[in-house]
Amino acid sequence: MKTFNNKNFCLMLFSIAAITLLASCKKSFLDRDPQGTYTSDTYPYPKGSGPFDSEIFATYDILRSYDASGSGFIAATGIRSDDADKGSTPTDGPTSLEMDNFNITTSNVLANDLWRGYFNIVNKSNIVLDKVAKDLDPGTPAESKVFAEAEAKFLRGYAYFMLVRLFGRVPLIDKVFDDPVAQSNVAQSEPAATYTLIESDLQFAGTNLPLSWDPSKFPGRATRGAANGLLAKVYLTRQNWAAAQSAANLVITSQQYNLSTPYDDIFKETGENSKESVFEIQATANLTEKRSFGSQFASIQGVRGTGIWNLGWGFNIPSPQLEGTYETGDPRKARTILYAGGTSVFGEVVPTGLPNTRYNHKVHSNPATRNALLDNFSYWMNIRILRYADVLLMYAEAANEVGGTANTTAALDALNSVRKRARGTTPGILPDITVTDQAQLREIIRHERRVELAMEHERFFDLVRWGIAGQVLQNAGKNFVTGKHELLPIPFAQIEISKGVLKQNFGY
Repeated sequence: MKTFNNKNFCLMLFSIAAITLLASCKKSFLDRDPQGTYTSDTYPYPKGSGPFDSEIFATYDILRSYDASGSGFIAATGIRSDDADKGSTPTDGPTSLEMDNFNITTSNVLANDLWRGYFNIVNKSNIVLDKVAKDLDPGTPAESKVFAEAEAKFLRGYAYFMLVRLFGRVPLIDKVFDDPVAQSNVAQSEPAATYTLIESDLQFAGTNLPLSWDPSKFPGRATRGAANGLLAKVYLTRQNWAAAQSAANLVITSQQYNLSTPYDDIFKETGENSKESVFEIQATANLTEKRSFGSQFASIQGVRGTGIWNLGWGFNIPSPQLEGTYETGDPRKARTILYAGGTSVFGEVVPTGLPNTRYNHKVHSNPATRNALLDNFSYWMNIRILRYADVLLMYAEAANEVGGTANTTAALDALNSVRKRARGTTPGILPDITVTDQAQLREIIRHERRVELAMEHERFFDLVRWGIAGQVLQNAGKNFVTGKHELLPIPFAQIEISKGVLKQNFGY
């Protein structure tokens, strides 16, 4: 089995009192330490990090929890879109089916999972910020305090960006409450106020986070590029085109990222934290701890079969609409859609007779890793949250909307760099785009986002921010109601906890 970068920064909740001094790690995947565990070389805390690590790691840990990146995340970002269907068997996953058909009730447990997961990240981030603000120890390195504040604000900004897109009006909680009951009774704020906090948090993070962390110690920690890339997406969502272009350009000119990773390799275990990666949620496993430090993200979407092909639940399968949208010969189609009876990127022949004919190829793990770990369920697979190609396409979209000859040229350059990587060495496919008409180029960029980022939790949010969700999703046969289904319902369980302070979204 191939080896690749050690991940000994594990983003998991742990007690400082229980820290074990570990020997230095080998490079083998199976020997990777759980991220967030100190080693004899990094105790009491690594250079460039600091005494706030336990709270920061606890916050990262929630990112890969079931509430934040499990079935709810997959259903809300993927199954609701026209790129995916529920999958699995007809009677399996009724709450995911509600998402697929837009028959979503206020008691949908997946919506409640998302609410809890992202507010948990908000609360943990606030704990970090509170600890930093109250730290008067003259021995605390100033750099550690700045990095901790920036990292916590990045995580809080990400969590609130998810919450405002999922639910619209949400409580704005930016401090630690001594009384948990009081925190449960915070009224909802308008989205504009939430976006103001998100932008402020990400601006601070984008200025104060490091350009990079030591990859041998801290792969996956938020960087300046991650903050500015996410900020670009926030600005795009609010149609602040010039600011989006500027934020994306900060990532591009940082020289930290490039498109050197072949598209086929991005989603393999060996492609984790590559030059393509701007931010991804970390996961790992070994023979002793196969799932404790991992995520169910890949398993929920894995091929649903028997024996060696019992790889997961089979949810979130590529739709016929996605299947038909690729240009002739586009290699990204084969890397995105794994067909029953077809061949995987690792050379396996997929059996026929499965519950579904298509599965998400981007979450398919290496059989060598499965065999080595004696586990089929791929908890060790990282979750790609923000890729460099996404940043380039955001830049292209923003530049085209700003307009002008120079910006059109810049948009085409960014767009065509993504297409060039996709076509690889295959001649005659995915030719460079030369269209300069703004409206036509807008549609081309939108299409490129769809095929480049297919099955990567972007499509539904893109449709909503473009204002075309109703038209597109109704055409795909979904029961989408414009003015209602752009948002999930406020979970009834949360309204009960708030004693009626929280108010339901329109139409529910």
